[in-house]
Amino acid sequence: MEQMTQAAVVPTHAPDAAKATFSTMNQRAVMTPPVPSSIQKDPKRANNWKTVPVEQLTDQDIQAMPDSEYMNELQLAYFRRKLSQLRADMLANAGETTEHLREDTVVVPDPADRATIEEEHALELRTRDRERKLLKKIEQAIARIDSGDYGYCEETGEAIGVGRLMARPTASLSLEAQQRRELKQKMFGD
Repeated sequence: MEQMTQAAVVPTHAPDAAKATFSTMNQRAVMTPPVPSSIQKDPKRANNWKTVPVEQLTDQDIQAMPDSEYMNELQLAYFRRKLSQLRADMLANAGETTEHLREDTVVVPDPADRATIEEEHALELRTRDRERKLLKKIEQAIARIDSGDYGYCEETGEAIGVGRLMARPTASLSLEAQQRRELKQKMFGD
């Protein structure tokens, strides 16, 4: 394990950096990395899911659930609530953007001030466009919950994992499948 850590810290300016990085990637595929402390299950919360209503469950409670309970009705309800809240927040932000853009349509005589306002508007619109795309992914994730496919990789059928779903509730690929897809995109420019 120590060799992997040392090999992963290869400076990118070294002539053999690409080879070293490639060889460590192959080693990582064979070796299982240690579980980060943030993902480790808290034994004190192991049974909270049995007694606490879904509205009061926290991320730690869901992560502490046994693996045998993966994507049971409670977890599906928890993630549906999380996705619905994310969707509601994004829709509220979109309404605020519309109001904000209407308020800032006053004519500013100074070109520098006008350019600053236009740049802020462009940034806000790009952010909302990104959120619009995420909103579509949220709708797809809720549809996967309804169909019973949520929490499982679209490519391999393997469990995505509660930790990954906590970090990215819209994930539809396991970590390994996502890495393969990103590597293909990088190599072939798709």
